[in-house]
Amino acid sequence: MTDTTTGTAATAPAGRRERKKAATRRALAEAALRLFLERGYEQVGIREIADAADVSTTTLFKHFPVKEALVFDEDADQEARLLAAVRERPQGQSIPAALREHALRYRVASVEDDAGFTAFIELVDNTPALQDYAQRMWLRHEAALAGAIAEESGLPADDPACAALAHFALEAPRAARSSQDPRQSVTRAFDLLEKGWGAAVSGG
Repeated sequence: MTDTTTGTAATAPAGRRERKKAATRRALAEAALRLFLERGYEQVGIREIADAADVSTTTLFKHFPVKEALVFDEDADQEARLLAAVRERPQGQSIPAALREHALRYRVASVEDDAGFTAFIELVDNTPALQDYAQRMWLRHEAALAGAIAEESGLPADDPACAALAHFALEAPRAARSSQDPRQSVTRAFDLLEKGWGAAVSGG
C-alpha cells in the first residue's frame, strides 16, 4: 500500500499492530507475575491470567506457548542483547570485557533498580517448574553465546574455552547476588575470566 500524498509506503498500520502485540504481551506477563506473586504459581490458572489482561486464552497462547514462559517474557530479548554484546563490541575490546559491561548494565543494574527482583527470584527458586524452565533457558543462552564467542574468535564451534567463557560469564552475575557489593563481585569475576581467556586464545 502506498501513501498517495507522499508516494511512500504506508507503514503505520504495521507499526500499530506491532505495538499492540507488544502491549498485549507485556500486559499478560505483568498480570501473570502479579498473580503468581500474590497467590503462588501453582494456584493461578491460565484463564485467570487471560481474564486479568482482558484477552482470550487463545491470544495468551499465541504469545506464550507454555505457562512458565509468562515469567520469562524477555527471554528472546535477553539472548539478543547478550549476543550483540559480543558481536557489536567496539574494535579492540575483548570479549570478556564486553560481557562484563553487559552484565553490569543489564543484570547487576536491573537488580539494583528493581525492588521486586528479590520476590521474583524467590518465586522462581520455590517453584520447580520455573526452576526447570529457567535452567533450560540458560542452557540455550549458554550454547548461543558459546557459538558467538567461537565465531568472533575464529575458533571451532565446539572449542571448550568458548563454552567455559560462556558458562562463567552467565554464572558470575547469579553468583554475585548474595554479595554485599554485587558490582564489585562481578567485576572481579570478569577480571579473572579476562586473564584466563587471554591465556586460552594465545595458547599460553
